[in-house]
Amino acid sequence: MKQIILSLLIAFSPLLSQAEDGHALWLRYKPCNKANIIAPQGGPTLQLAVDELQRYWQGPALKLILNPNLKDDDGFIYDGDSICAHSEIGLLYGAYEALRIQAQEADPGLGGYTAPKFPRRILDHWDNLDGTIERGYAGRSIFFSAHLKGQAWANRIKEYARVNASIGLNGSVLNNVNAAPKVLTAEYIDTVCMIANVLRPYGIKVYLSVNFGSPKALGYTKTADPLDKSVIKWWREKANEIYKRIPDFGGFLVKANSEGQPGPFDYGRTHADGANMLADALAPHGGIVMWRSFVYGAKHKGEDRVKQAVSEFKDLDGLFRSNVILQSKNGPLDFQPREPYAPIFDNMSKTPQAVEFQITQEYTGQSKHLVYLAPMWKEFFYFVSPDSLKAIAGVSNVGDDTNWCGHPFSQANWYAFGRLAWNPSLSSDFIAQEWISQTFGNEVDSYALADMMTTSREACVNYMMPLGLHHLFAFDHHYGPEPNGFKAEYPLEWCPVYYHKASKDGIGFDRSSTGTNAVSQYREPYRSLYNDLKTCPDEYLLWFHHVPWDYKLRNGDTLWDELCALYYRGIEQVISYQKLWNKVRPQIDRERWEHVNTLLGVQLESAEQWRDTILRYFQQFSKLPIKYAYTDIAYPAEPSVSTIYDKP
Repeated sequence: MKQIILSLLIAFSPLLSQAEDGHALWLRYKPCNKANIIAPQGGPTLQLAVDELQRYWQGPALKLILNPNLKDDDGFIYDGDSICAHSEIGLLYGAYEALRIQAQEADPGLGGYTAPKFPRRILDHWDNLDGTIERGYAGRSIFFSAHLKGQAWANRIKEYARVNASIGLNGSVLNNVNAAPKVLTAEYIDTVCMIANVLRPYGIKVYLSVNFGSPKALGYTKTADPLDKSVIKWWREKANEIYKRIPDFGGFLVKANSEGQPGPFDYGRTHADGANMLADALAPHGGIVMWRSFVYGAKHKGEDRVKQAVSEFKDLDGLFRSNVILQSKNGPLDFQPREPYAPIFDNMSKTPQAVEFQITQEYTGQSKHLVYLAPMWKEFFYFVSPDSLKAIAGVSNVGDDTNWCGHPFSQANWYAFGRLAWNPSLSSDFIAQEWISQTFGNEVDSYALADMMTTSREACVNYMMPLGLHHLFAFDHHYGPEPNGFKAEYPLEWCPVYYHKASKDGIGFDRSSTGTNAVSQYREPYRSLYNDLKTCPDEYLLWFHHVPWDYKLRNGDTLWDELCALYYRGIEQVISYQKLWNKVRPQIDRERWEHVNTLLGVQLESAEQWRDTILRYFQQFSKLPIKYAYTDIAYPAEPSVSTIYDKP
């Protein structure tokens, strides 16, 4: 019997070795290894473009042309017969565009010029030097993990570089914004140099998060005062040391005077003083400083947390060096399932700005829930013009798990970030269908799966915190609900009770002109729109207003009844995804189908926990019955704000 089993295993070993583990992401081109690619002589980046096309191009001869008359902005022209660009990296991006179109069996179109909207398209990794990842849900760091060594380590980073280049990303911040000072020691600079050497041919620059107090923490100075001569000298010498090893080093990302991190406030200095000192050290080498506006609990303790970024930075507008970029989260709080856009984008007209999205799903179910984030990002771009931004950053969801991102559908968020970083006018649905076709093949029902994906963020909002509720998460891990959360040892603004302010009179945070007046930080017409209870959109209602339980919404329902209905609707949406996923089962490989099916079960269980925990807790205050009866019917989702804002 054992011999029979062994014989069967040997016979079927080719099939077993091809079990689908998701590692290939969306790069599932069929090799032909006989394409006729006509190209000029060039460097390693051009050779990568030639190699990719020779291996996978299925069409007739394809020409690669370097044209110095085209813009030097990473753009290219692809018309089906040729790829033309100013630079080698433009040709590599064009090669991936040609293969993307081929994989979808699509028409290349008329061959117009395409270039990225943002010159800097960066993944922010929150990787720690011990190999762990803060808010990472897909294993350990691919950069600093002891599990990857030698050639396996180099191969994984090369794969990572190829994936990023395929979606046009050109920068990686390798380490956590809560940075360890020793990342600037010779040992780690050696590591960063090796990583940079692997990423460079793919057009990717490396950046480092730095601890503002590094020279003092490492024992080289007695202070970290940005105006102290010894501190200035140390940073300049450190920059020289880095650029000697890594000539194309991108620069520094800095989190200062936030959540206990050191910063210029420690010495009576401003954010501009701190950022400019670092910028001056990097400027001779062409480097930049990305200075995060995520600052609270320092100068404006006790102020409504969503106001603190504007309070700290508005008066500094125009005082930063030209190579400083102010990097702000899309919302003013902390990557919640829904937030209004961050008003700092309305208040800094003289300072280059970047938006920071979170790709890893810290507050949207982590790697356990199917939540496609492109609709959230499109919602942001409805309010903030991409033309006003100099860079785009995304907190990466990459780890050393075999499938990179934990959940097979979480890979779509990495993909979508890259596609929107290149072209923020693409619709969520278009990007979803692109990803589905490349990831699951052209035989799958991409329209059905895309509909599931594009409604999933709204479903998450419904079963977690609809109508503008926010920050109801359990402490620390931010996965499940804890609406009664309060710890005296924590700052109050870290506690859920601070945000929902539920009482017998109602629920919600009053940020109107009669409350904290956070609405005053917004430009018109949003300032007036959000300030008036009668005109404030329902999706932001409890963000800006404290509302009675029996308040009548526009649809005629009371606030309490609508709140209950939305929690139930979120569950019904997840059930509908289970049914749809079961329907496409014959079109999906067994391994990934079972993985997603299991996780949808986890998501449903979590959604039910959210509903039960939240409604039971708030019912203590409302004293009203839950009228919305649960059914096993998956009702279609109502048109969501994300759909409305998602311009084609």
